[in-house]
Amino acid sequence: MRELTKVEEILLIAIWKLKDDAYGVKIRQYVSNLIGKEFTYGNLYSVLNQLTQKDYVTKSGGEVVAERRGRPRITYTITDEGYKALKETREMNESLWKGISKLAFDR
Repeated sequence: MRELTKVEEILLIAIWKLKDDAYGVKIRQYVSNLIGKEFTYGNLYSVLNQLTQKDYVTKSGGEVVAERRGRPRITYTITDEGYKALKETREMNESLWKGISKLAFDR
């Protein structure tokens, strides 16, 4: 089984949802909004590097944009291995929560 940390899972889902807009600033904004607090660039790029090393994402240099002073915007794409890891993580989470109603937490 391809185990993902919660942060890896969140970033893979963000990349999947953002599609062609999956670059550092957009991923960070998405994750920060999702978790309701600031997600630092240090954390972001650390986890993106882990995902790249695990072959769950690839990165590619895209268009050169003026606000980046002539440097290309790096975009991230989920690999087949990344999709498999997400699928297995979702299945595990569903199995883990099976039989527990949302109402169980209403006290």
